[in-house]
Amino acid sequence: MSPVTEVLSRIQDIQATIAQLRAGTTGAATSATATAASATSATAFADALAGTSGTGATATSASVDAVAGSVASGSGADGSDVVESAKKYLGVPYVFGGEDRTGMDCSGLVQTVFKDLGVSMPRVVPDQAKMGAEVSSLAEAKPGDLLVPKGEGHIVIYLGDGKVLHAPRPGKDVQIVDNWYKDSDLSTIRRIVPAEGGTGAAPASAASSALSGLSGLSGLSGLSGAAGAAGASSSGTDLMTAALQKLMSAGVAS
Repeated sequence: MSPVTEVLSRIQDIQATIAQLRAGTTGAATSATATAASATSATAFADALAGTSGTGATATSASVDAVAGSVASGSGADGSDVVESAKKYLGVPYVFGGEDRTGMDCSGLVQTVFKDLGVSMPRVVPDQAKMGAEVSSLAEAKPGDLLVPKGEGHIVIYLGDGKVLHAPRPGKDVQIVDNWYKDSDLSTIRRIVPAEGGTGAAPASAASSALSGLSGLSGLSGLSGAAGAAGASSSGTDLMTAALQKLMSAGVAS
């Protein structure tokens, strides 16, 4: 599910809570319940947009699907996280069809590395080779990108500085070696998640874009302005909190 879809879903939940508050409570009880609802909704709202706050693989535990034709930013992971996740499996023996620490093949390794980061990848190389955004050449490749040779019978994780990490063949372990591929050898280079640092400037801009598209919904007047003002803060979570507070004040003040 995309961040914008999650936002819409959360907004609907919040509006339903507001309606219940209006219908079922009055006076001090209403005020206390609304305060509790605001705190609960703030947490849910932040969770829904966790993929746009902060950087690194720990930004969210939610799983997102890899996307054919573009990078998947919803997990919060970037290329450096892919590299670190892959290095955890160094020394695991090659086992055809394997996808855990008892043994892995090349595509099983790739699937498991991204699964650890909250990104769901297909299981076999030809399908993995369709995921993410295509990178034009090795000169443009960044750590965490996937190199797929012609014939799509193998897949490796590019580490940068001319190194790759892969599960080679029976009798070998997951290892780091010099990249032996040339551009002419490759079927495609795929970027599944943003390159290192690619998510650093995203929280405010991505959240503002998502929220500005909701400004026409009932009870959301002025929400985009709140998002813009909060964008000056250093935290994507602050942006979400400020926007939610604006939403709640607009919805319950009547």
